[in-house]
Amino acid sequence: METKGGFYITQIKQLQDRIFERLLLENGIAISGGQGRILFVLWKTDHMTISEISERTSLAKNTVSIVVDGMVHKGIVERRTNPGNRRQTIISLTEYAKSIQEQYEQVSQQMNTLFYEGFSEEEQRQFEQYLVRILDTLTKNLHVKK
Repeated sequence: METKGGFYITQIKQLQDRIFERLLLENGIAISGGQGRILFVLWKTDHMTISEISERTSLAKNTVSIVVDGMVHKGIVERRTNPGNRRQTIISLTEYAKSIQEQYEQVSQQMNTLFYEGFSEEEQRQFEQYLVRILDTLTKNLHVKK
């Protein structure tokens, strides 16, 4: 049996990113998808290292560093040396980033509504269970050394 799930997931991700960024711009929020992923984890736990952000977003450390550089330049986050460990840099939210959280979450809810349009609650629940299984499998495989 030929399976196309991975292909569909890739297409969905690309379309979702484009629509979400359009919705953000329509709401006056000039943030990319990668920046949004980083903000999402920082809104839950502010003051994190690049490694911690990388782990929680599933983005590579070098990708996080590059995206954070752009965010610092735009005044979205700040970089500070960890006083307890001078080799570590801590990434923190600016007041601007804190001020857009509610609006960002509203746009995110718009996206969720669009994403699940036509699905029953049971179908949503089942679909998310399947996605969690796929994510768990891929996460385990990422950490397997061959």
